[in-house]
Order: sequence, then structure tokens, then C-alpha cells
Amino acid sequence: MSRVCELTGKGPMSGNNVSHANNKTRRRFLPNLNDVTLMSDALGQSFKLRISAAGLRSVDHRGGLDAYLAKAKDDELSTRALKIKKDIEKAQASA
Repeated sequence: MSRVCELTGKGPMSGNNVSHANNKTRRRFLPNLNDVTLMSDALGQSFKLRISAAGLRSVDHRGGLDAYLAKAKDDELSTRALKIKKDIEKAQASA
């Protein structure tokens, strides 16, 4: 499993560990990924996603998974999230 958020595209970053003696060694900053289950109102089903804590706050702020995916850019989303987005758009168009 890659360490990339399925909704925001946030992945590992690199930087330095800096000691008290100012020695610098390379390190990785990993995103805070969590396995969560989000409910889609338009489809009436839940989806298990691996998203960052910041991504989960963004979903809550926008008012749910459907609203978040409607405004999300396609290049940031994973293939699973893109499929969910297309299914939601189809369900809303037919309703």
C-alpha cells in the first residue's frame, strides 16, 4: 500500500533531522493516513478509503464525501476515488 492520501494526493516529503550539534541527516515526513469508512448520500453506500487526517477534516468541512468529490480536482484523486466520483455524478444526474 502506498503512503498517499486517496483524496488529497498528499504523500511523503523529505527533510533533515537536525541534531543539537547542527548535524543534518535526511529523513522522511510521512502523512498521517487513516483507514476510514465514508458514507455517500447520493449512492446510499459506504466506502473504505485511506485518507490523511487533514483530508478527513476537509471532507467534514465541505459537508460530506459527495460535496468534497464534486469540488476535488481529478489529478489529486486516486483511481478508486475517481470511480466513486463518476458514480456519484451519474446518480445525481439521473435523480
